[in-house]
Amino acid sequence: MDVNIIFKIAAVGILVSVISQILKQSGREEHSFLVSLAGLILVLFWIVPYIYELFETIKELFLL
Repeated sequence: MDVNIIFKIAAVGILVSVISQILKQSGREEHSFLVSLAGLILVLFWIVPYIYELFETIKELFLL
């Protein structure tokens, strides 16, 4: 696993939280929710291949 993925996730988290706070302060709570949801989906798309690789490694480990 590369360290860059951790920095990408942190950057998305910071960006989403700032945008979410700005939208909440301007009275657009529904847009704030959609921004948070989009950030979550983006991060999940980045993490799913690593989780798949982890499960494949565990499966191969126990088949030995």
